[in-house]
Amino acid sequence: MKLSPREADGYFARPDADKTGLLIYGADTMRVALKRQQVLAALLGANAEEEMRLTRMPGSDLRGDPALLLDAVKAVGFFPGPRAVFVEEATDTAAPSILAALEDWAPGDAQVIVTAGQLKASSKIRKAFESHPAAYAVGIYDDPPSRAEVERILTQAGLQNIPRDAMSTLGELAVSLSPGDFTQTVEKLSLYKRGDASELSLDDIEACAPRSTEAALDDVLNVVAEGRAGEIGPLIRRLQAQGTNGVTLCIGATRHFRTLYACASDPGGAAQGIGKLRPPVYGKRRDRILRQAQGWGAPKLQTALTVLTDTDLSLRSAGQTAPAMALVERAMIRLAMLARSR
Repeated sequence: MKLSPREADGYFARPDADKTGLLIYGADTMRVALKRQQVLAALLGANAEEEMRLTRMPGSDLRGDPALLLDAVKAVGFFPGPRAVFVEEATDTAAPSILAALEDWAPGDAQVIVTAGQLKASSKIRKAFESHPAAYAVGIYDDPPSRAEVERILTQAGLQNIPRDAMSTLGELAVSLSPGDFTQTVEKLSLYKRGDASELSLDDIEACAPRSTEAALDDVLNVVAEGRAGEIGPLIRRLQAQGTNGVTLCIGATRHFRTLYACASDPGGAAQGIGKLRPPVYGKRRDRILRQAQGWGAPKLQTALTVLTDTDLSLRSAGQTAPAMALVERAMIRLAMLARSR
């Protein structure tokens, strides 16, 4: 049987121990793995591996030993409780073994849990699960997580006392980050707030969320945008010592000033424009970008982007002979002086 995404969410949380098995497939390996972890934990409970109630096997092993899966499904466990055999990254080369296990499955046998990559509708494995009366097939797609899914991850990590603004920010993070990165961020937040009963704040999220650029590059860009020309040289020397080249710095600066321009040029003003940024910004970084966008204004930011575009073209020119980092440093100083002009 084929489960819709809405039906699948409920089944992952409360799987039926009396069913034959479940196929989870999708192009995003991390999304598939997270769903598989959820359903196995709900199906088998704690200590399943220690009690030998969970058997794992790569799908590639079934090609050389077609009877391996059926033997594991039929094996009698030493400990009471539901059992499962997990076949990882199966392809149609493993179809004969999987189809035989589904056909010979009987009540009391271990459930067959299979994960796979993107499967066509003609896939033998997918057809077998979708047509089986006591097995399910679920396709995992790159859709943004629902609010219920975000809340489940937060509850699982033990995070409580989350005000509306923090929940909104976490929802935006869930959309902008990959599933694995978001789950790791929530786990990090859980450790960060351990023993702290106060509300989850935006500063807490900022402290644990992954940064999109290195801190040293952020320092240079903030110094330039705030017109502190005297601090540019030492920071660029530090970046150069870390292996950053001129093109990378120019690209980072262009991205930063485009962000400022997107805020400043919004018809509703910079405060409204910053709320439309994707990925979102929040906490102290949000306040800083907002101040910079309001201080520059759209006309000066257009000039800044022109300077950066000209610098980028110079860096990529075949006839360029001047040191790349020197060209970028000169452009950064020009921008810093422009920021201070009226």
